Amino acid sequence: MTATVQRRPLAAQTAELLLGRIRDGEWSLGHKLPSETTLAAQLGVGRSTVREAIRELAGKGVLDPRQGAGVFVTSLDVAEDWDVVLRRASIVSVIEARIGIEAEAAGLAADRRTPADLRAIRRALANRITDGQTREEHVDADMALHRLVVVAAHNPVLTELFDGFVPRVRTAMVDLLRIRPLAAPEADHAAHAALVQAIADRDPRAAAERSRAHLTALKGAFA
Repeated sequence: MTATVQRRPLAAQTAELLLGRIRDGEWSLGHKLPSETTLAAQLGVGRSTVREAIRELAGKGVLDPRQGAGVFVTSLDVAEDWDVVLRRASIVSVIEARIGIEAEAAGLAADRRTPADLRAIRRALANRITDGQTREEHVDADMALHRLVVVAAHNPVLTELFDGFVPRVRTAMVDLLRIRPLAAPEADHAAHAALVQAIADRDPRAAAERSRAHLTALKGAFA
């Protein structure tokens, strides 16, 4: 079968030109774009093509057409797919992001956790170390505990962000334990137990500090 050259639609080319001008700083965040008529003349295309290009960039979160007001810049570039970003990021970068998310979540969990939340967290803590665990089982049990702490913050945005990290972190943790098993499992478990106790005690500051300290130590293992 003979392959054929596929020409990009004119509107897509126009959208790329507009995006290039935004990236180059011609229009800053919150700036209002020139009228469709002006843009059409500048780019040598019809107004309908400009309109379609604006619609495409609006769908990508770059532009915001406001009825009766004009078209405004809402982002200076197209956001990359979250999974692509995480696959490309170093594990240290991912853990640094986790520190921000989980330390905040731990503090909120200490303030907002319900009795049911605390029971689930304590069960997960007990499941972190059981006889005959494989590396994968230990990592999964550890991630389950961390997730329950985030869930106990009762902030769906934090939970969604945490869930996005799980596949990247799980792979890295299993690989790390294969190369370098935990030197002091008891101390590692005690750090998690201290976090759970701070949440049980409804001590947001202590919970946030213990979460941050544990994850900072984990970051050091990958540095």
